[in-house]
Amino acid sequence: MIGSLTGNIQLLTAPHILLEVGGIGYEIETPLSTFCQLKNDQTIKLWTHLTVREDAHLLYGFIDANDKTLFRILLKVNGVGPKLALGILSSMSAAMLIQSIEMQDINTITRIPGVGKKTAERLIIELRDRL
Repeated sequence: MIGSLTGNIQLLTAPHILLEVGGIGYEIETPLSTFCQLKNDQTIKLWTHLTVREDAHLLYGFIDANDKTLFRILLKVNGVGPKLALGILSSMSAAMLIQSIEMQDINTITRIPGVGKKTAERLIIELRDRL
């Protein structure tokens, strides 16, 4: 597992970045909350999550370790994959998501692209005890 990477940003193409670490370029997908904080030729540390699928190995990166933790928690929710988890973290801050879940605010959660009423209800039910 690749837990974190520290390197120099070579290319920014929302929401992907190319991070060079020791002469190797890692393609990393980030939530927009992370992407908007990055600049070309910047040296950064990203907390990463590696997803291995039959057809691809995908690396996701986060500036904040708490975002990585929340990403992994979201992946455990039935029907939430990496794309939707990134969409959720791109649409609202971790604190706002946690508050919406604690308050059972379905309307706020359904404003996230790709999240309908049933998914919002499932997020609230499955995450209220974990968060």
